[in-house]
Amino acid sequence: MVDIVKVEENEDFPKEIPRDEFIDFLHHHLGQYGDKKVDIKKAVDYAFSDEEGKGGFVLIALNNDKVVGGVVINDTGMSGYIPQHILVYITTHEDYRGKGVGTNLLKRVFNECLGDVALHVEYDNPAVKLYEKVGFKSKYAEMRYKQKDT
Repeated sequence: MVDIVKVEENEDFPKEIPRDEFIDFLHHHLGQYGDKKVDIKKAVDYAFSDEEGKGGFVLIALNNDKVVGGVVINDTGMSGYIPQHILVYITTHEDYRGKGVGTNLLKRVFNECLGDVALHVEYDNPAVKLYEKVGFKSKYAEMRYKQKDT
């Protein structure tokens, strides 16, 4: 049985899974589709920010006090032309993939979010099938211009 815990501030992390361990979990299980730990930490900080236009939450999927999945949602402070929420990170423990943990996390995301949810995903990421299954549609291709380091 997997339980999903919502975390809205640092003090809400369950004692069996401190914040830094959750960030380590995300970093490890996102694998090639993830980011550096420092960037994951920034997304969690943003989710817990009290600044106007920021905020969000974290979801942690637990099985017998063991983390088996996680989500980071950031609020955009916008609506209409840009969705109100962005799903920054979602992953499940490799031993739990294909067992409904990701689907249940996404369903909980939709229940917790008021407004639309966007996500960025690489075309070769196998999770694309899950996202499409739960109702995500590809609307745009994202393109980025990277500034040169000065």
